[in-house]
Amino acid sequence: MAERYPGGVISKTPPVITGPTGGEGGSASGMWTLDTVLEYEKAGAWPKPLLPRELYAWGANGSGQLGLNDLQPRSSPVQVGALTTWEQVAGGATFSAAIKTDGTLWAWGFNGSGQIGDNTIVSKSSPVQVGALTNWLQVAAGNFFAVATKADGTLWAWGLNTQGQLGDNSVVARSSPVQIGALSIWSQVSAGGSHAVAVGSGGSLWAWGKNTNGELGQGNVIFRSSPVQVGALTTWYKASATRDGTSAIKTDGTLWTWGQNAFGQLGHNNTIYRSSPVQVGALTNWSEVAGGVNNFAAVKTDNTLWAWGDGDSGRLGDNTIVNKSSPVQIGSLTTWSKIGAGLATCFAIKTDRTLWAWGDNSTGQVGDGTVIRRSSPVQIGMLTTWYEVSRGPGSEHIAAITKG
Repeated sequence: MAERYPGGVISKTPPVITGPTGGEGGSASGMWTLDTVLEYEKAGAWPKPLLPRELYAWGANGSGQLGLNDLQPRSSPVQVGALTTWEQVAGGATFSAAIKTDGTLWAWGFNGSGQIGDNTIVSKSSPVQVGALTNWLQVAAGNFFAVATKADGTLWAWGLNTQGQLGDNSVVARSSPVQIGALSIWSQVSAGGSHAVAVGSGGSLWAWGKNTNGELGQGNVIFRSSPVQVGALTTWYKASATRDGTSAIKTDGTLWTWGQNAFGQLGHNNTIYRSSPVQVGALTNWSEVAGGVNNFAAVKTDNTLWAWGDGDSGRLGDNTIVNKSSPVQIGSLTTWSKIGAGLATCFAIKTDRTLWAWGDNSTGQVGDGTVIRRSSPVQIGMLTTWYEVSRGPGSEHIAAITKG
Protein backbone atom coordinates (compact mmCIF):
# COMPACT_ATOMS: atom_id res chain seq x y z
CA MET A 1 0.00 0.00 0.00
CA ALA A 2 1.48 3.34 -1.05
CA GLU A 3 1.74 6.11 1.52
CA ARG A 4 0.70 9.73 1.20
CA TYR A 5 3.45 12.33 0.89
CA PRO A 6 2.57 15.89 2.00
CA GLY A 7 4.47 17.97 -0.53
CA GLY A 8 6.63 18.07 -3.62
CA VAL A 9 6.32 16.21 -6.88
CA ILE A 10 7.72 12.80 -6.04
CA SER A 11 6.79 11.16 -9.32
CA LYS A 12 5.29 12.36 -12.58
CA THR A 13 4.38 8.78 -13.46
CA PRO A 14 0.69 7.94 -12.86
CA PRO A 15 0.11 5.43 -10.05
CA VAL A 16 0.36 1.77 -11.01
CA ILE A 17 -2.70 0.22 -9.34
CA THR A 18 -3.49 -3.49 -9.26
CA GLY A 19 -6.48 -5.35 -7.87
CA PRO A 20 -9.85 -3.86 -6.91
CA THR A 21 -10.20 -0.10 -6.47
CA GLY A 22 -13.81 0.01 -5.31
CA GLY A 23 -13.23 -2.20 -2.28
CA GLU A 24 -10.54 -3.94 -0.28
CA GLY A 25 -7.46 -5.76 -1.46
CA GLY A 26 -5.99 -3.51 -4.14
CA SER A 27 -2.43 -2.18 -4.10
CA ALA A 28 -0.41 0.62 -5.63
CA SER A 29 3.27 1.02 -6.43
CA GLY A 30 5.30 4.21 -6.74
CA MET A 31 5.24 7.47 -4.80
CA TRP A 32 3.13 10.51 -5.66
CA THR A 33 1.97 13.84 -4.33
CA LEU A 34 -0.87 14.07 -1.85
CA ASP A 35 -2.93 15.86 -4.51
CA THR A 36 -2.55 12.90 -6.86
CA VAL A 37 -3.72 10.48 -4.19
CA LEU A 38 -6.70 12.69 -3.31
CA GLU A 39 -7.63 12.92 -6.98
CA TYR A 40 -7.69 9.14 -7.30
CA GLU A 41 -9.64 8.76 -4.05
CA LYS A 42 -12.34 11.18 -5.21
CA ALA A 43 -12.72 9.15 -8.38
CA GLY A 44 -13.04 5.95 -6.33
CA ALA A 45 -9.89 4.62 -7.97
CA TRP A 46 -7.53 4.44 -5.00
CA PRO A 47 -7.10 0.97 -3.47
CA LYS A 48 -7.86 0.16 0.15
CA PRO A 49 -5.86 -2.29 2.25
CA LEU A 50 -7.37 -5.70 2.97
CA LEU A 51 -8.81 -5.67 6.47
CA PRO A 52 -7.75 -8.57 8.73
CA ARG A 53 -10.21 -11.45 8.98
CA GLU A 54 -9.88 -13.82 11.93
CA LEU A 55 -11.58 -17.22 12.24
CA TYR A 56 -13.22 -18.32 15.50
CA ALA A 57 -14.94 -21.60 16.46
CA TRP A 58 -16.81 -23.09 19.43
CA GLY A 59 -19.16 -25.92 20.41
CA ALA A 60 -18.72 -29.68 19.91
CA ASN A 61 -15.26 -30.88 18.94
CA GLY A 62 -15.20 -34.68 19.13
CA SER A 63 -13.77 -34.94 15.61
CA GLY A 64 -11.55 -31.86 15.66
CA GLN A 65 -14.18 -29.82 13.80
CA LEU A 66 -13.19 -26.63 15.64
CA GLY A 67 -9.78 -26.67 13.98
CA LEU A 68 -7.94 -26.04 17.26
CA ASN A 69 -5.64 -29.07 16.99
CA ASP A 70 -7.42 -30.90 19.82
CA LEU A 71 -10.74 -32.63 20.60
CA GLN A 72 -11.89 -30.40 23.46
CA PRO A 73 -15.28 -28.67 23.17
CA ARG A 74 -15.44 -24.91 23.71
CA SER A 75 -18.34 -22.89 25.11
CA SER A 76 -17.09 -19.52 23.85
CA PRO A 77 -15.28 -18.44 20.66
CA VAL A 78 -11.61 -19.42 20.30
CA GLN A 79 -9.46 -18.17 17.43
CA VAL A 80 -8.42 -20.81 14.91
CA GLY A 81 -4.71 -20.26 14.40
CA ALA A 82 -3.20 -16.82 13.95
CA LEU A 83 -4.01 -16.16 10.30
CA THR A 84 -6.11 -13.11 9.39
CA THR A 85 -7.01 -14.05 5.83
CA TRP A 86 -10.29 -15.97 6.18
CA GLU A 87 -13.18 -14.91 3.95
CA GLN A 88 -16.02 -17.46 4.30
CA VAL A 89 -16.73 -20.51 6.46
CA ALA A 90 -19.26 -23.36 6.54
CA GLY A 91 -20.01 -25.99 9.18
CA GLY A 92 -21.00 -29.57 8.36
CA ALA A 93 -22.17 -32.23 10.80
CA THR A 94 -18.71 -32.87 12.28
CA PHE A 95 -16.40 -30.97 9.93
CA SER A 96 -15.79 -27.44 8.69
CA ALA A 97 -14.69 -25.86 5.43
CA ALA A 98 -13.53 -22.35 4.65
CA ILE A 99 -12.18 -20.12 1.91
CA LYS A 100 -9.39 -17.60 2.38
CA THR A 101 -9.07 -14.16 0.78
CA ASP A 102 -6.53 -15.62 -1.67
CA GLY A 103 -9.18 -18.01 -3.02
CA THR A 104 -7.69 -21.15 -1.44
CA LEU A 105 -9.98 -23.81 0.08
CA TRP A 106 -9.42 -25.39 3.50
CA ALA A 107 -11.21 -28.03 5.61
CA TRP A 108 -10.89 -29.94 8.90
CA GLY A 109 -12.72 -32.33 11.23
CA PHE A 110 -14.22 -35.78 10.62
CA ASN A 111 -13.23 -37.26 7.27
CA GLY A 112 -14.70 -40.77 7.17
CA SER A 113 -16.44 -40.08 3.85
CA GLY A 114 -13.76 -37.85 2.33
CA GLN A 115 -15.66 -34.67 3.21
CA ILE A 116 -12.48 -32.75 3.97
CA GLY A 117 -11.57 -33.15 0.30
CA ASP A 118 -7.83 -33.72 0.74
CA ASN A 119 -7.90 -37.09 -1.07
CA THR A 120 -7.80 -39.04 2.21
CA ILE A 121 -10.29 -40.38 4.75
CA VAL A 122 -8.12 -39.34 7.69
CA SER A 123 -9.71 -36.84 10.10
CA LYS A 124 -7.88 -33.56 10.75
CA SER A 125 -8.10 -31.36 13.85
CA SER A 126 -6.61 -28.28 12.19
CA PRO A 127 -7.17 -26.75 8.74
CA VAL A 128 -5.60 -28.47 5.72
CA GLN A 129 -5.65 -27.04 2.21
CA VAL A 130 -7.85 -28.73 -0.37
CA GLY A 131 -5.70 -28.92 -3.49
CA ALA A 132 -3.64 -25.95 -4.65
CA LEU A 133 -6.18 -23.87 -6.57
CA THR A 134 -6.80 -20.20 -5.77
CA ASN A 135 -10.15 -19.64 -7.47
CA TRP A 136 -12.67 -20.92 -4.92
CA LEU A 137 -15.55 -18.53 -4.34
CA GLN A 138 -18.14 -20.07 -1.96
CA VAL A 139 -18.35 -23.30 0.05
CA ALA A 140 -21.33 -24.95 1.75
CA ALA A 141 -21.24 -27.95 4.11
CA GLY A 142 -23.94 -30.60 4.47
CA ASN A 143 -24.05 -33.45 6.95
CA PHE A 144 -21.12 -35.41 5.50
CA PHE A 145 -20.47 -33.69 2.17
CA ALA A 146 -19.55 -30.30 0.79
CA VAL A 147 -20.29 -28.30 -2.35
CA ALA A 148 -18.50 -25.22 -3.62
CA THR A 149 -18.41 -22.75 -6.48
CA LYS A 150 -15.36 -21.40 -8.24
CA ALA A 151 -14.75 -17.91 -9.62
CA ASP A 152 -15.31 -19.28 -13.13
CA GLY A 153 -18.90 -20.22 -12.22
CA THR A 154 -18.34 -23.97 -12.06
CA LEU A 155 -19.77 -26.18 -9.29
CA TRP A 156 -17.88 -28.86 -7.35
CA ALA A 157 -18.64 -31.40 -4.59
CA TRP A 158 -17.00 -34.08 -2.43
CA GLY A 159 -17.71 -36.41 0.49
CA LEU A 160 -20.56 -38.86 1.15
CA ASN A 161 -22.73 -39.63 -1.88
CA THR A 162 -25.16 -42.41 -0.91
CA GLN A 163 -28.17 -40.26 -1.87
CA GLY A 164 -26.63 -38.64 -4.96
CA GLN A 165 -25.94 -35.48 -2.98
CA LEU A 166 -22.68 -34.78 -4.84
CA GLY A 167 -24.62 -34.28 -8.05
CA ASP A 168 -22.04 -36.02 -10.25
CA ASN A 169 -24.56 -38.57 -11.57
CA SER A 170 -23.30 -41.32 -9.26
CA VAL A 171 -23.61 -42.55 -5.68
CA VAL A 172 -19.85 -42.95 -5.25
CA ALA A 173 -18.16 -41.11 -2.37
CA ARG A 174 -15.43 -38.67 -3.40
CA SER A 175 -12.46 -37.66 -1.25
CA SER A 176 -11.50 -34.71 -3.44
CA PRO A 177 -13.61 -32.20 -5.38
CA VAL A 178 -15.33 -33.40 -8.56
CA GLN A 179 -17.09 -31.07 -10.96
CA ILE A 180 -20.89 -31.20 -11.14
CA GLY A 181 -21.75 -31.16 -14.82
CA ALA A 182 -20.13 -28.77 -17.27
CA LEU A 183 -22.14 -25.60 -16.66
CA SER A 184 -20.42 -22.41 -15.49
CA ILE A 185 -23.53 -20.54 -14.36
CA TRP A 186 -23.49 -21.09 -10.60
CA SER A 187 -23.70 -18.08 -8.28
CA GLN A 188 -24.83 -19.47 -4.89
CA VAL A 189 -25.05 -22.91 -3.30
CA SER A 190 -26.39 -24.42 -0.06
CA ALA A 191 -26.02 -27.93 1.39
CA GLY A 192 -28.59 -29.67 3.58
CA GLY A 193 -28.69 -33.05 5.29
CA SER A 194 -28.29 -35.13 2.12
CA HIS A 195 -29.38 -32.75 -0.63
CA ALA A 196 -28.17 -29.49 -2.09
CA VAL A 197 -29.64 -26.51 -3.94
CA ALA A 198 -27.96 -23.90 -6.11
CA VAL A 199 -28.92 -20.70 -7.90
CA GLY A 200 -27.70 -20.09 -11.44
CA SER A 201 -26.36 -16.73 -12.58
CA GLY A 202 -29.52 -16.16 -14.60
CA GLY A 203 -31.80 -16.71 -11.59
CA SER A 204 -32.63 -20.38 -12.20
CA LEU A 205 -32.90 -22.73 -9.21
CA TRP A 206 -31.57 -26.30 -9.14
CA ALA A 207 -31.56 -29.19 -6.64
CA TRP A 208 -30.20 -32.72 -6.28
CA GLY A 209 -29.72 -35.54 -3.77
CA LYS A 210 -32.18 -37.02 -1.28
CA ASN A 211 -35.85 -36.31 -1.93
CA THR A 212 -37.75 -38.35 0.67
CA ASN A 213 -39.79 -35.34 1.76
CA GLY A 214 -39.97 -33.51 -1.57
CA GLU A 215 -37.05 -31.28 -0.62
CA LEU A 216 -35.89 -31.08 -4.25
CA GLY A 217 -39.03 -29.21 -5.25
CA GLN A 218 -39.85 -31.45 -8.21
CA GLY A 219 -43.43 -32.32 -7.27
CA ASN A 220 -42.34 -35.86 -6.44
CA VAL A 221 -40.09 -37.85 -4.06
CA ILE A 222 -37.64 -39.20 -6.65
CA PHE A 223 -33.96 -38.94 -5.69
CA ARG A 224 -31.68 -37.15 -8.18
CA SER A 225 -27.94 -37.70 -8.55
CA SER A 226 -27.42 -34.66 -10.78
CA PRO A 227 -28.93 -31.16 -10.69
CA VAL A 228 -32.53 -30.76 -11.88
CA GLN A 229 -34.16 -27.38 -12.32
CA VAL A 230 -36.89 -26.37 -9.87
CA GLY A 231 -39.63 -25.19 -12.18
CA ALA A 232 -38.86 -22.86 -15.08
CA LEU A 233 -38.67 -19.51 -13.29
CA THR A 234 -35.51 -17.40 -13.46
CA THR A 235 -36.34 -15.06 -10.60
CA TRP A 236 -34.60 -16.85 -7.73
CA TYR A 237 -32.12 -14.86 -5.63
CA LYS A 238 -30.76 -17.20 -2.92
CA ALA A 239 -31.61 -20.59 -1.42
CA SER A 240 -31.03 -22.42 1.86
CA ALA A 241 -31.19 -26.19 2.43
CA THR A 242 -32.07 -27.73 5.80
CA ARG A 243 -31.80 -31.37 6.81
CA ASP A 244 -35.11 -32.29 5.12
CA GLY A 245 -36.35 -29.13 3.42
CA THR A 246 -35.51 -26.07 1.38
CA SER A 247 -36.28 -22.37 1.39
CA ALA A 248 -35.55 -19.74 -1.23
CA ILE A 249 -36.04 -16.03 -1.77
CA LYS A 250 -36.95 -14.54 -5.14
CA THR A 251 -35.71 -11.28 -6.59
CA ASP A 252 -39.10 -9.75 -5.73
CA GLY A 253 -38.46 -10.41 -2.01
CA THR A 254 -40.99 -13.24 -1.65
CA LEU A 255 -40.12 -16.31 0.44
CA TRP A 256 -40.83 -19.89 -0.62
CA THR A 257 -40.41 -23.24 1.17
CA TRP A 258 -40.88 -26.95 0.51
CA GLY A 259 -40.06 -30.38 1.97
CA GLN A 260 -40.78 -31.85 5.38
CA ASN A 261 -43.32 -29.98 7.52
CA ALA A 262 -44.01 -32.11 10.61
CA PHE A 263 -43.29 -29.14 12.91
CA GLY A 264 -44.76 -26.43 10.69
CA GLN A 265 -41.26 -25.49 9.55
CA LEU A 266 -42.45 -24.55 6.08
CA GLY A 267 -44.27 -21.59 7.59
CA HIS A 268 -47.61 -22.19 5.83
CA ASN A 269 -49.67 -22.32 9.03
CA ASN A 270 -50.11 -26.10 8.69
CA THR A 271 -48.10 -29.32 8.82
CA ILE A 272 -48.63 -30.46 5.23
CA TYR A 273 -45.51 -31.63 3.41
CA ARG A 274 -44.80 -29.88 0.09
CA SER A 275 -42.82 -31.30 -2.84
CA SER A 276 -42.78 -28.05 -4.83
CA PRO A 277 -42.27 -24.43 -3.76
CA VAL A 278 -45.11 -22.74 -1.85
CA GLN A 279 -45.00 -19.07 -0.88
CA VAL A 280 -44.78 -18.14 2.79
CA GLY A 281 -47.45 -15.50 3.28
CA ALA A 282 -47.69 -12.60 0.84
CA LEU A 283 -44.86 -10.32 1.99
CA THR A 284 -42.19 -9.10 -0.39
CA ASN A 285 -39.51 -7.92 2.02
CA TRP A 286 -37.48 -11.03 2.89
CA SER A 287 -33.71 -10.65 2.54
CA GLU A 288 -31.95 -13.52 4.38
CA VAL A 289 -33.01 -17.05 5.35
CA ALA A 290 -31.25 -20.01 6.99
CA GLY A 291 -32.48 -23.42 8.10
CA GLY A 292 -31.41 -25.79 10.85
CA VAL A 293 -33.21 -29.03 11.64
CA ASN A 294 -37.00 -28.59 11.42
CA ASN A 295 -36.81 -24.81 11.70
CA PHE A 296 -36.03 -21.67 9.73
CA ALA A 297 -34.89 -18.21 10.71
CA ALA A 298 -34.97 -15.16 8.47
CA VAL A 299 -34.28 -11.44 8.29
CA LYS A 300 -36.44 -8.90 6.47
CA THR A 301 -35.31 -5.81 4.62
CA ASP A 302 -36.43 -3.74 7.61
CA ASN A 303 -33.83 -5.66 9.68
CA THR A 304 -36.41 -7.47 11.81
CA LEU A 305 -35.76 -11.10 12.81
CA TRP A 306 -38.25 -13.95 12.34
CA ALA A 307 -38.40 -17.71 13.01
CA TRP A 308 -40.77 -20.67 12.70
CA GLY A 309 -40.95 -24.47 12.98
CA ASP A 310 -39.78 -26.72 15.81
CA GLY A 311 -39.52 -24.76 19.06
CA ASP A 312 -37.65 -27.44 21.02
CA SER A 313 -34.57 -26.18 22.88
CA GLY A 314 -35.71 -22.61 22.31
CA ARG A 315 -34.34 -22.61 18.77
CA LEU A 316 -37.01 -20.14 17.57
CA GLY A 317 -35.69 -17.48 19.93
CA ASP A 318 -39.14 -16.18 20.90
CA ASN A 319 -38.66 -17.07 24.59
CA THR A 320 -40.77 -20.24 24.29
CA ILE A 321 -40.27 -23.90 23.35
CA VAL A 322 -43.54 -24.00 21.39
CA ASN A 323 -43.69 -24.96 17.70
CA LYS A 324 -44.79 -22.23 15.28
CA SER A 325 -46.22 -23.01 11.84
CA SER A 326 -45.89 -19.47 10.51
CA PRO A 327 -43.21 -16.81 11.02
CA VAL A 328 -43.10 -15.07 14.41
CA GLN A 329 -40.98 -12.02 15.11
CA ILE A 330 -38.13 -12.38 17.58
CA GLY A 331 -38.35 -9.31 19.77
CA SER A 332 -38.98 -5.90 18.26
CA LEU A 333 -35.48 -4.79 17.23
CA THR A 334 -34.77 -3.58 13.71
CA THR A 335 -31.02 -4.10 13.86
CA TRP A 336 -30.55 -7.63 12.51
CA SER A 337 -28.37 -8.19 9.45
CA LYS A 338 -27.18 -11.78 8.82
CA ILE A 339 -28.53 -15.14 9.97
CA GLY A 340 -27.07 -18.64 10.43
CA ALA A 341 -28.34 -21.96 11.79
CA GLY A 342 -26.92 -25.17 13.22
CA LEU A 343 -28.56 -28.41 14.37
CA ALA A 344 -30.89 -26.78 16.93
CA THR A 345 -29.16 -23.43 17.43
CA CYS A 346 -29.44 -20.17 15.51
CA PHE A 347 -27.07 -17.23 15.15
CA ALA A 348 -27.43 -13.69 13.93
CA ILE A 349 -25.19 -10.70 13.33
CA LYS A 350 -26.62 -7.25 14.01
CA THR A 351 -25.99 -4.09 12.02
CA ASP A 352 -23.59 -3.02 14.79
CA ARG A 353 -21.68 -6.25 14.03
CA THR A 354 -22.32 -7.88 17.38
CA LEU A 355 -23.01 -11.63 17.36
CA TRP A 356 -26.02 -13.26 19.03
CA ALA A 357 -27.22 -16.86 19.47
CA TRP A 358 -30.05 -18.94 20.92
CA GLY A 359 -31.32 -22.52 21.13
CA ASP A 360 -29.66 -25.76 22.16
CA ASN A 361 -26.44 -25.26 24.11
CA SER A 362 -25.60 -28.79 25.27
CA THR A 363 -22.10 -28.63 23.77
CA GLY A 364 -21.54 -24.90 24.31
CA GLN A 365 -22.58 -24.06 20.75
CA VAL A 366 -24.40 -20.88 21.78
CA GLY A 367 -20.97 -19.56 22.68
CA ASP A 368 -21.88 -17.58 25.81
CA GLY A 369 -19.51 -19.51 28.07
CA THR A 370 -22.23 -21.81 29.42
CA VAL A 371 -24.12 -24.96 28.46
CA ILE A 372 -27.48 -23.43 29.41
CA ARG A 373 -30.22 -23.59 26.79
CA ARG A 374 -31.27 -20.14 25.55
CA SER A 375 -34.79 -19.46 24.25
CA SER A 376 -34.05 -15.86 23.23
CA PRO A 377 -30.95 -14.23 21.71
CA VAL A 378 -27.93 -13.69 23.96
CA GLN A 379 -24.85 -11.77 22.91
CA ILE A 380 -21.65 -13.73 22.31
CA GLY A 381 -18.77 -11.81 23.87
CA MET A 382 -18.27 -8.10 23.32
CA LEU A 383 -16.69 -7.95 19.85
CA THR A 384 -18.24 -5.58 17.30
CA THR A 385 -16.35 -6.89 14.28
CA TRP A 386 -18.31 -10.01 13.29
CA TYR A 387 -18.49 -10.44 9.53
CA GLU A 388 -19.58 -13.97 8.61
CA VAL A 389 -21.19 -16.87 10.48
CA SER A 390 -21.39 -20.49 9.30
CA ARG A 391 -24.55 -22.32 8.31
CA GLY A 392 -24.70 -26.08 8.86
CA PRO A 393 -28.06 -27.81 9.38
CA GLY A 394 -26.51 -30.78 11.16
CA SER A 395 -23.76 -29.10 13.16
CA GLU A 396 -23.36 -28.74 16.91
CA HIS A 397 -20.35 -26.49 16.41
CA ILE A 398 -20.13 -23.00 14.99
CA ALA A 399 -17.48 -21.03 13.15
CA ALA A 400 -17.49 -17.31 12.45
CA ILE A 401 -15.20 -14.66 10.98
CA THR A 402 -14.39 -11.19 12.24
CA LYS A 403 -13.33 -8.37 9.94
CA GLY A 404 -11.34 -5.27 10.84
